[in-house]
Amino acid sequence: MAKIMVIDDEKDLLFLLKILIEKEGHEVIEAGNGLEAYNMLTNVENPVRPDLILLDIMMPQMDGYTFQSRLQEIDELKNIPIIIVTAKGQTKELFEMSNNVYSFLEKPFDPKNLVKTVKGALEYGRKNNH
Repeated sequence: MAKIMVIDDEKDLLFLLKILIEKEGHEVIEAGNGLEAYNMLTNVENPVRPDLILLDIMMPQMDGYTFQSRLQEIDELKNIPIIIVTAKGQTKELFEMSNNVYSFLEKPFDPKNLVKTVKGALEYGRKNNH
Protein backbone atom coordinates (compact mmCIF):
# COMPACT_ATOMS: atom_id res chain seq x y z
CA MET A 1 0.00 0.00 0.00
CA ALA A 2 1.29 3.42 -0.95
CA LYS A 3 0.48 6.89 0.39
CA ILE A 4 -0.81 9.06 -2.42
CA MET A 5 -1.43 12.79 -2.03
CA VAL A 6 -4.19 14.20 -4.24
CA ILE A 7 -4.20 17.98 -4.67
CA ASP A 8 -7.20 19.50 -6.43
CA ASP A 9 -9.62 22.33 -5.68
CA GLU A 10 -12.55 20.53 -7.38
CA LYS A 11 -14.21 18.60 -4.55
CA ASP A 12 -16.03 16.21 -6.91
CA LEU A 13 -12.81 15.29 -8.68
CA LEU A 14 -10.97 14.93 -5.37
CA PHE A 15 -13.69 12.51 -4.23
CA LEU A 16 -13.54 10.51 -7.48
CA LEU A 17 -9.73 10.24 -7.35
CA LYS A 18 -9.90 9.18 -3.69
CA ILE A 19 -12.37 6.37 -4.50
CA LEU A 20 -10.37 5.13 -7.50
CA ILE A 21 -7.08 5.12 -5.58
CA GLU A 22 -8.47 3.58 -2.37
CA LYS A 23 -10.09 0.84 -4.46
CA GLU A 24 -6.53 -0.13 -5.48
CA GLY A 25 -5.61 -0.45 -1.78
CA HIS A 26 -3.70 2.80 -1.34
CA GLU A 27 -4.02 5.47 1.33
CA VAL A 28 -5.14 8.90 0.09
CA ILE A 29 -4.08 12.22 1.59
CA GLU A 30 -6.28 15.07 0.32
CA ALA A 31 -5.43 18.73 -0.14
CA GLY A 32 -7.67 21.41 -1.65
CA ASN A 33 -4.83 23.53 -3.06
CA GLY A 34 -1.06 23.71 -3.36
CA LEU A 35 -0.57 25.80 -0.22
CA GLU A 36 -2.49 23.34 1.96
CA ALA A 37 -0.46 20.45 0.52
CA TYR A 38 2.83 22.30 0.87
CA ASN A 39 2.07 23.04 4.54
CA MET A 40 1.30 19.34 5.15
CA LEU A 41 4.58 18.28 3.51
CA THR A 42 6.71 20.84 5.33
CA ASN A 43 5.06 20.57 8.77
CA VAL A 44 7.97 20.45 11.24
CA GLU A 45 6.30 18.24 13.85
CA ASN A 46 4.42 15.79 11.65
CA PRO A 47 5.44 16.03 7.98
CA VAL A 48 3.45 14.03 5.43
CA ARG A 49 5.60 11.87 3.11
CA PRO A 50 3.59 10.53 0.19
CA ASP A 51 4.95 8.00 -2.31
CA LEU A 52 3.21 9.85 -5.15
CA ILE A 53 1.43 13.17 -5.75
CA LEU A 54 -1.49 13.77 -8.14
CA LEU A 55 -1.43 17.49 -8.82
CA ASP A 56 -3.93 19.85 -10.41
CA ILE A 57 -2.53 23.01 -12.02
CA MET A 58 -5.19 25.69 -11.78
CA MET A 59 -5.92 26.21 -8.07
CA PRO A 60 -6.40 29.14 -5.68
CA GLN A 61 -3.73 30.22 -3.14
CA MET A 62 -0.90 28.20 -4.73
CA ASP A 63 -1.13 26.73 -8.23
CA GLY A 64 0.38 23.40 -9.24
CA TYR A 65 3.33 24.92 -11.02
CA THR A 66 4.39 26.97 -7.97
CA PHE A 67 3.84 23.96 -5.69
CA GLN A 68 5.98 21.70 -7.87
CA SER A 69 8.79 24.25 -8.17
CA ARG A 70 8.81 24.73 -4.36
CA LEU A 71 9.16 20.95 -3.90
CA GLN A 72 12.26 21.06 -6.08
CA GLU A 73 13.95 23.25 -3.44
CA ILE A 74 13.60 20.62 -0.66
CA ASP A 75 15.85 17.55 -0.77
CA GLU A 76 13.39 15.23 1.03
CA LEU A 77 10.57 16.17 -1.35
CA LYS A 78 12.14 16.81 -4.75
CA ASN A 79 12.13 13.16 -5.87
CA ILE A 80 8.50 12.33 -5.09
CA PRO A 81 6.94 11.38 -8.45
CA ILE A 82 4.15 13.69 -9.62
CA ILE A 83 1.28 13.04 -12.01
CA ILE A 84 -0.12 16.30 -13.37
CA VAL A 85 -3.93 16.13 -13.66
CA THR A 86 -5.12 19.07 -15.70
CA ALA A 87 -7.72 20.32 -18.15
CA LYS A 88 -5.09 22.39 -19.93
CA GLY A 89 -3.13 20.58 -22.61
CA GLN A 90 -0.63 23.39 -23.10
CA THR A 91 0.83 23.28 -19.58
CA LYS A 92 3.20 20.41 -20.35
CA GLU A 93 5.92 22.81 -21.53
CA LEU A 94 6.08 24.39 -18.06
CA PHE A 95 7.18 21.06 -16.59
CA GLU A 96 9.63 19.87 -19.27
CA MET A 97 12.67 20.52 -17.06
CA SER A 98 11.12 18.82 -14.03
CA ASN A 99 12.61 15.41 -13.48
CA ASN A 100 10.00 14.44 -10.85
CA VAL A 101 6.99 14.85 -13.18
CA TYR A 102 6.19 11.29 -14.19
CA SER A 103 3.14 11.82 -16.41
CA PHE A 104 0.24 14.03 -17.47
CA LEU A 105 -3.44 13.12 -17.33
CA GLU A 106 -5.89 15.42 -19.06
CA LYS A 107 -9.37 15.90 -17.64
CA PRO A 108 -11.65 14.14 -18.27
CA PHE A 109 -9.53 11.00 -17.88
CA ASP A 110 -10.27 7.31 -18.21
CA PRO A 111 -10.29 5.71 -14.73
CA LYS A 112 -8.44 2.63 -16.04
CA ASN A 113 -5.73 4.88 -17.46
CA LEU A 114 -5.47 6.70 -14.12
CA VAL A 115 -4.97 3.41 -12.25
CA LYS A 116 -2.36 2.25 -14.77
CA THR A 117 -0.50 5.58 -14.58
CA VAL A 118 -0.53 5.54 -10.76
CA LYS A 119 0.93 2.00 -10.74
CA GLY A 120 3.65 3.02 -13.18
CA ALA A 121 4.53 6.14 -11.19
CA LEU A 122 4.75 4.17 -7.94
CA GLU A 123 7.09 1.63 -9.55
CA TYR A 124 9.16 4.47 -10.99
CA GLY A 125 9.35 6.10 -7.54
CA ARG A 126 10.44 2.89 -5.86
CA LYS A 127 13.20 2.29 -8.41
CA ASN A 128 14.54 5.83 -8.27
CA ASN A 129 14.25 6.63 -4.58
CA HIS A 130 15.44 3.47 -2.86
